[in-house]
Amino acid sequence: MIKDLITKNRSYRRFQESFPVSRQILSDLVNLARLSPSASNRQILRFYLVNEPEECIKVFSCLRWAGYLTDWDGPPQGERPSAYIIILKPQNLEAYVGHDTGIAAQSILLGAAELDLGGCMFGSVDRPRLKTLLTLPDEYEIELVIAIGKPVEKVVIEEASVDTIKYWRDDGQVHHVPKRKLTDIIL
Repeated sequence: MIKDLITKNRSYRRFQESFPVSRQILSDLVNLARLSPSASNRQILRFYLVNEPEECIKVFSCLRWAGYLTDWDGPPQGERPSAYIIILKPQNLEAYVGHDTGIAAQSILLGAAELDLGGCMFGSVDRPRLKTLLTLPDEYEIELVIAIGKPVEKVVIEEASVDTIKYWRDDGQVHHVPKRKLTDIIL
């Protein structure tokens, strides 16, 4: 059921780095984005696939991990993603790009969850540096980076308190994600 897949699809930040994610799997995930709706059916997004260890190191160095976990700089070596999908948009194009990016990213992550993989979307990216490191085409801008890999962490959903929606980790490194009550979000 779709509810089970959505519940399984969490923002994972620790992975089994030695577990390879093939270029074919990444292509299959992008194909899900390709088949998804697009504003005016313009299909403006482009995708750059990364699964070679040298390129993964470059991408990792440009990401900022887990804003609420202020004392954590990201996963240590051995727990880093083994692949990335970088979503690109044409330069100076803004109309509906965010819509398409969100739809594409969610399609990719749901596809990963179906394969027992996990991922995390990154908007906090050193875009100029990453574009240079990967020599991405000048006519495109980085919209979003999606980390992909085999998760090694447990992520649990819990009811949010009135005070906070900040995610957190307990002493056993279980990642807790508070969610507002359904009755609190329907007006």
